This record gives sequence, C-alpha cells and structure tokens, in this order.
Amino acid sequence: MTDVGKIFGDALAALNSRDLTRAERLFNRVIKADPANVAALNLLTVTLMAMERFAEAEPHIEKATAINHGSDGSFYNYGIISKYLNKPRQALDKFNKALALNPKAATTWNSRGATYNDLGEHGHAIADFNKAISLNPAYADAYANLGNALLMLKRYPDAIAAYDKALSLKPHLAGAHFGRGNALYDLNRYDDAFGAYDKAFSLNPHLGDVEGARLHTKMKLCNWKELAAEAAHLTESIRSGSASCGPFALLSLTDSSDDHLTCAQAWTTKRHPAASTLVSSSVRVPHERIRLGYVSTDFRQHATAHLIAELFEVHDKTRFEIFAYSLAADDKSNMRARLAGSFDHFLSCETRADVEIARMIADAEIDVLVDLNGFTKGARTNIFAHRPAPIQVNYLGYAGTMAAPYIDYIIGDAIILTNADQAAYSEKLVTLPHCYQPNDRKRVIGNGEITRRDCGLPEEQIVFCCFNNSHKILPTTFACWMRILRAVEGSVLWLLTDNQTAMQNLRKEAEARQVDPSRLIFAKRVEPTEHLARHRLADLFLDTLPYNGHTTASDALWAGLPVLTQRGKTFAGRVAASLLSAVGLPKLIAQTAEEYERLAIQLATCPDELAGIRAALAKNRSTAPLFDTDLFGRHIEAAYQLMYDRYRAGLAPDHICVPE
Repeated sequence: MTDVGKIFGDALAALNSRDLTRAERLFNRVIKADPANVAALNLLTVTLMAMERFAEAEPHIEKATAINHGSDGSFYNYGIISKYLNKPRQALDKFNKALALNPKAATTWNSRGATYNDLGEHGHAIADFNKAISLNPAYADAYANLGNALLMLKRYPDAIAAYDKALSLKPHLAGAHFGRGNALYDLNRYDDAFGAYDKAFSLNPHLGDVEGARLHTKMKLCNWKELAAEAAHLTESIRSGSASCGPFALLSLTDSSDDHLTCAQAWTTKRHPAASTLVSSSVRVPHERIRLGYVSTDFRQHATAHLIAELFEVHDKTRFEIFAYSLAADDKSNMRARLAGSFDHFLSCETRADVEIARMIADAEIDVLVDLNGFTKGARTNIFAHRPAPIQVNYLGYAGTMAAPYIDYIIGDAIILTNADQAAYSEKLVTLPHCYQPNDRKRVIGNGEITRRDCGLPEEQIVFCCFNNSHKILPTTFACWMRILRAVEGSVLWLLTDNQTAMQNLRKEAEARQVDPSRLIFAKRVEPTEHLARHRLADLFLDTLPYNGHTTASDALWAGLPVLTQRGKTFAGRVAASLLSAVGLPKLIAQTAEEYERLAIQLATCPDELAGIRAALAKNRSTAPLFDTDLFGRHIEAAYQLMYDRYRAGLAPDHICVPE
C-alpha cells in the first residue's frame, strides 16, 4: 500500500470511529498529495459536515462534483451544504442533479422538499414529500416534513394527521411532536399544544424554539408552576446565543431590552438571514409619488387593522402611492373590504412564495416598505430578507427590534424609544410626536343597553378589568391585583376568557392569595362593537407588565375607560404610557409597582377623583393627539419623507426625530 493509500485508510478508520479531528487532518494530507482524489474530497466533505462546518466543506464538494459528474451522493451532500448555507436555489440545483442520477432516492426527494419549504413554495414541497413517502412508506421524517408544509398552508387537521403518522412510525421523533404542538396551538387547543411541546422538549431540549414555545403556551394557560426557574433557564439559553425562543414569546417574559435584542439576533441569524440573492436594484428613477408598501397578515378582522385602518384612508394620495401586500386569505369581513378600498393597489399574496412576493415588490419599485408583522404570528420576514425595497421599516405589529440587517428603521415615539435605548436596536430609531400608534376614529361603540347584570358584574361595586391576553399576566402582576382586591372591599376583577384552563388556574391562584375566586369574572369574546361598549361597565383598566395592553389599552381609552399602567423598560412595556400621555392623562402612569398598586386603590376608593379622570378622558378623546388620525397621518408621512430624502441624497439611514 502506498503512503497515500495508508493515510486514506487511517482517515477512513478515524471517520468511522467518529474521531473527526484526526479524520479531517488525514484527509487533508491525502488531498495535498493527490488534489484530484474524489473519494478523499467527498469524505473530507462528510467529515466537515459532521462537524457542522458547512462553509469549509463547500469548496471540497464543489471540486469533487466538478471532477466526477456521476455521483448522486456527492450532489446530495452539495445540496445539504447549500441548504445550511442559506443558498436554497443552489441547493435545489444540486438536489435536481442528484435526482437525475438516482430518482429513487427518497432522502433526496425529502431534502429537496424541505428546501422548497424554506422558500415558502409549499405546494412543491408537498409533492416531493409525497414522492419520498411513495418510495419509502415508513419514512417518518418525510411525514413530519409533510406536516410542516401543511402547517404553513394552515391545513391544520391534515398537518396533525401527517405528524401522527410520523409518530406512529417513530414515536420519539421530537420534530413531529413539536410540529404537532404548533398546529394544535394555532387551533387554540392550548392544553394539547402544551403536551406536545412538553414531549418534544423532553426528547430534545435544543430543538428549534421548542423551549420558548412550551413556556409561552404555559403562560397562555396561566400555569405558573416552576415558571421562575424555567424563565431563568430560557433567558440563560438566549444569552448563550441560542435561538431557543421566538422573539415575540420573550416580550411577555422579561423586561430586558438587551435580552430582546440577543434573542432577535439569534432568531434572525438562524431563521431569516439576508438572502444570498437580492431581487432589487439600488438605482431607481424617482417616481412622481413616493411608493409606499405595507406588508401584513392582518388586512382583515384583526386588532392591528382596528388601529391602522383609517391611516390608510387619510394618507395623502397626491404625495404617496399606497400598496398593500396581504399575506392572509380574505375573511370576507367588512374590515377586509374597507381596507381593500383604501389602497391604490391591494394585492392578495397569501399563496405566493416569499421570493415571488419580493419580486412583485421590486417590480413595483416600492420606495418604502413597511413590515406590519415583525415577528408576530404568520410573519413572512424572508420577504424582507431579499431586500426588495431600498428602505425597509419595522412598524406597529411587533414591539421590539428585529435585529435584521435588512430592516433600516423602527418607528416609535419619545416615550417608547429614548436615546438611551439606541444600543438595544439594530434599526435606526424614528420618533414621532405624541404617540407612535395610529387609531381609527371610525371604530363603532355599540349603543345597545348592555348592563352589568348582563355581564355577571356587581351593580354597585368597583369593577377593575383587564382584557389583555392571558400570556401577559405574570404572577407578580396577579399578586398585585389580588392585593388591590383585598384592599377595595367588594371589588371584582373582570378578565377575558382566553381558555378554560387559564380561567381555572387564575381562580386557584386567587384562592391561594386569600381572595374569593368568585371575585374574578370572565368575559367571553364578542364582536368588536359590543366589546367596546362593555368597557363602559368597568371603572378602571389595570394594565400588565412587562407587556402592556396595546390595542386593548387603546380600545379602553376610546371607549372612555381610564387605564392605569406602570411604565416598563422596553418598547412592549411603554406603549400604554405613550397612549396615556397622548390622551392627556399622564397621572395614570406609575413609575413603580408600589405606585401602581397605591394609585389603583386610591382611585377605587376616591370616586370623585376617578369621576374627574373619566370626565377628562371624555373631553380629551376628541381634542388630544391620540385620536387625531389626520394629525398622525401627517407625522408618519413626514417620517417616510425624511427616510426617502436621505436615500435619494445617497445617505445611510440615521435616527430621525419628526417635529410636531
């Protein structure tokens, strides 16, 4: 045996025994002596892939496939490497070549399908997974991936069936349990979703964002058992650089903007890196009007639409040409019809792939592109990763930084975004006068004769309320509320019925804090007009921290119900303070938990003072900036204009303060 042959044999033995460092060193020696040794190039590639050093592996597999065009295994490995390096189109090309050589390789069909999933081309993905399954009916991973594609298409029962089939073949497949949890969560089956997440986490605690999804679902259920320890563990995981939690889920768990930034950085790096191929040109001829595009899943009956609908109507169409890119199906609601009529161009894109939507935006030569989702449910961040517009903005839907190099600005106001916060945001800060949040003055408040008795409320006692989602209620907030109830005799707390388990758990927690559980009264979900009307039955809205009420707080103020908040340390925890300042009620902004508790008790026991606040709110509702949509429209248009002017002048994005 030649020296090269012996070294090759030793390298192969090292690889087989998983001594990867030695295998790498020895294969490199073989290649140095024999640069065209295809076997060594392939096996060095496999070694580096096993060490997750995909960028280093790529040139070796590129050389191997250039020398030998006939190995489907080599092209398959090249495809896997390309996929990990976020080169999905290159990955498809390599998988196509592998399939041309070996069309019966189920693993290649499965991997190509997973790449189509990454690209948002779920129809192609489903066809590939079905082909893989036809070749190998016991292919559990292909069934799990099929579930992932069906989940993205919101075909939840079909997705669950695919996950169940995967688990019947491989019961300990953590990814299938995780995907099943996601489908169940989207069906609002939170107990079942938690069970699926819990199983996935027990099998593989490092799988995707399962740790954060599990804990967020636990919060939805108001299950606070071991919450402090689990939240601390999650936070440490995030600080270590792990993408173990979706950024949205973290907003309600911690009041640390540094942790929010770290989480978003890991999430964006792993899930939404800048695309390797951009779809737009940086050189554009100025348009007669600035082309302004809004991208959202929420152009329908949704909380975000309830805030922003009138803004689209008051936009100055002589200066701005307005485009909507809708990512959700038409729900046939009046709101959808209203929104569709308020844009110059309303495009339904829910069935299109991310890159296809990006090309549509680029072809329309959008100047300023606004992401109204951020990292909220259904977000399609990868559209922005293709950089289809020269100016890209994070606004309204997500209360935090996206930590994405392709998002230039985040819009807030001087309360939400201060100079001291700049280091916690990758975007440049745009501060609007008064308040960053738009409001729709056309929101109809029902005028039916709804009474306290109709809602199960006491006729004469103080009614505190909080209609925020259950995941926003932390034990510290709830303990404060219970102290307030104990101090205000006969008072009740009116909450939203998010799910039955949360309701039961909150009543148990009340009893544990020496409060009669019957003093917690739960409101079912109703139509928006009725929901706004019933606010008038309450006396004081008690806000949550670290994630305030956003639309819920705005709804309360629009309906005439005072909101008591505590100013937090992050965007999500300062929104109610911004709203109250803009409606002329800064006295309802507490700086500490102690002040929040004291103010709640004081207002509940001093009816004249509370009546004075309600009267001031009723007066300010028609005069203060918060509900002046025309004024708000001029301010946000000034922000867009300043962004555009910088771009046309060849200047990089910078912090912008819009004057009054």
